[in-house]
Amino acid sequence: MATDYLGHYSPEIQAQVAQLQAQGKLGAYLLKRHPEVHQIRSDKALYEYTMAIKNQYLRQSSPLAKVCFDDKISLSHQALGLHTYAARRQGHKIKSKNEIRISSKLKFVPESFLRMLVVHELAHLREKEHNKAFYKLCMYMEPDYHQLEFELRLYLTLAEAGEDPYQA
Repeated sequence: MATDYLGHYSPEIQAQVAQLQAQGKLGAYLLKRHPEVHQIRSDKALYEYTMAIKNQYLRQSSPLAKVCFDDKISLSHQALGLHTYAARRQGHKIKSKNEIRISSKLKFVPESFLRMLVVHELAHLREKEHNKAFYKLCMYMEPDYHQLEFELRLYLTLAEAGEDPYQA
């Protein structure tokens, strides 16, 4: 079992996950908790989905210029989503442009996993660093943020081992 996704969890949790995976029960656990895959497949649908969350929780934050699925984001980046911020000078004004890119690997996962990642990237509009205020904002937008992050890591562990429970 690759421990890259679970590396910062305790050895006890890592052992439990390895045992469940060895017994073939990890996929069943995820399917029971999150039985359906979302239907957001296009960049336009992802943009609308993201903007709905942003408008609900972060109305006063910087605008988003672009939200899209990106085939180039891989797990070698240690990321499934990227928030980019570019400041451009136009005369005497500085214009900023925020973009969110979500890995195309998340086109066929439960909506709760996608939401957790979108919330994570949206939180970067206000908090650039992964600090206490950042995670507090994530929890404000998604109360189950930490549990969903853990379960997404479980899913990634299975998918890397070729045991993706959401692929037919």
